[in-house]
Formats: sequence, C-alpha cells, structure tokens
Amino acid sequence: MQDLNDMLYFAEVAERGGFAAAGRALGIPKSRLSRRVAELEAQLGVRLLQRTTRTLSLTEVGEAFLRHCLAMRESAQAAQDAVAQVQSEPRGTVRVTCPVTLAQTVLARLMPVFLERYPQVRVEMQVTNRVVNVVEEGVDVALRVRTTLDDSGSMVVKRLDEGRQLLVASPAQLARQGTPRALQDLEAMDTLAMSAADGRTSLRLTGPGGRVETVQFTPRYVADDLLTLKYAALAGTGLCWLPDYLCQAELQQGSLVQLLPEWSQPPGIVHAVFASRRGLSPAVRGFLDFLGETVHGATGGAVQ
Repeated sequence: MQDLNDMLYFAEVAERGGFAAAGRALGIPKSRLSRRVAELEAQLGVRLLQRTTRTLSLTEVGEAFLRHCLAMRESAQAAQDAVAQVQSEPRGTVRVTCPVTLAQTVLARLMPVFLERYPQVRVEMQVTNRVVNVVEEGVDVALRVRTTLDDSGSMVVKRLDEGRQLLVASPAQLARQGTPRALQDLEAMDTLAMSAADGRTSLRLTGPGGRVETVQFTPRYVADDLLTLKYAALAGTGLCWLPDYLCQAELQQGSLVQLLPEWSQPPGIVHAVFASRRGLSPAVRGFLDFLGETVHGATGGAVQ
C-alpha cells in the first residue's frame, strides 16, 4: 500500500501546478517534495506528471490517480472535522463573499441571527458582484447565484434555494401606458435594464407549453444595480425584471404589479461554493448549515 502522505503530496503538486507552490503550502522543501512524488511514481510503475522546464501537467493515468487522492484527502479532513466539531464550540473567523443584492436583502437579516447563535465566531463579508477566486483570495465560502452550476469547477457546491425573476411595473406607469397583455405589448412601454449592448437588451423567455421567445427592447434607463432599478420602477419610470425576493413586499402592498406571469427567465440557483481542500472548520461548517436552514425561508422559497 502506498504511503498516504505521498498521495497527499501528489495532490497538492497537481492542484497548485508545481512543486514550489505545493512546497510553500505544505511547509516542505521543494527538493524533498519532488523526490517523494518520484518515489511514488516508481512504486506505482507509471508516470503521473509530465515535466518540462516550464510546465507541469498530468498524464492520463495521473488524472485518474488524482481523483482518488482527492477523495482520500477529503475523507481524512472530514474525519478530523467531525472530531473537532464534537470537541469544540465553533469559533474563529469565517470569510465570505456575497453578491450585492443578496447581501442587502437576505444576508443582512440573517447574519445577526447567525452571530447571536455562535458568539465565538466572527464574520468578514466582502459584498461584491465580482467572481472571487476562493482559493487564491483566502475565502471560506462564496455565495453565488447562477442559472447553472456547471461553472463551479472543482469547488464543492451547496445548493440553498432556487427561484425566478418577475416582470413588474408601478400602477402609475400602467395607468400612463396601459397594461401589457402579450409580449409584443412591451415594445410600446418604457423599460429598465441592468445592461444594454448598443442601446438594446435581449432576453430569452419561456412561456406557456414551454414555448421560447427572445424579446428585444431599448431600455430608457440602464443601471447595473437592482435596488436602483427597483426605485425607478416604483417611481413609474419603467417596467423591469426584478428578483422575487427583492420585490415581494411591494407586490403585497400593491406599489408594484407583476406582469405576464406566464413568461419567465431561466430559474436561478443560489448556492455556496467552497474549496474542499481547505477543510471545514466547525465555524465554517456551522455557517453552511445555518445557510441551509434559513436562506430558503428568508427568500420566500425563490431567489434569482
């Protein structure tokens, strides 16, 4: 049986793209790390890494072996975390990134509850719409909203909720321009959008019976912030698509009206991603469990 440490060393080298980076992460000299991986290859009787003067890449058998090494490492980390979770109360810092609108409308209400539940935990949250590299930037958990999870790469994904966007307008605008009864009616109405290429916005919508239509319009007001667009919609400036969690109260109050409910954009998935190789401390695990318990209810069961 191979030395499990050598399997760990190989996984670090493969993930970090070189012996120097892996050595720094593990606190092991590059020369020693290179020797251990070479000995592992000799024991296995195969070449796992293709080495050149400038690059390091996995062979086909190396890719297959890496998957087993990663599974072994994650199992060992999970076992350690299970013991740690029993032995100690969650404590320490959890570093989080979250999109702006989700932070303002959902996490803003949930975080005080989480911090009250775990008094020994502190949270550093970066509120940004930028896609953050979890590993390179030292983030424990990145909250994201996507229509697909295919772009999560090697990250571990925890689904939290799913939902849709709603087409809404104010009663004042509808009194001024009429209530649209079909997609083609939107062409005559003032609209809002987060972006527009050459002044035009294009949306792919799914309607009754699974029918798909692409609508194009020239928004009167473009702003890359959903909260800003909501205020404009409330003022009657134009109709727009808003996440349902952002406009539920206004719909209930009647200050916004949902239009063409039979048409929708692809559903969005709110999820947390994290790098399994970092391991889950009790604090991070507690945060993820908390999100799993509360996000669905906080968004009304639908997030976009």
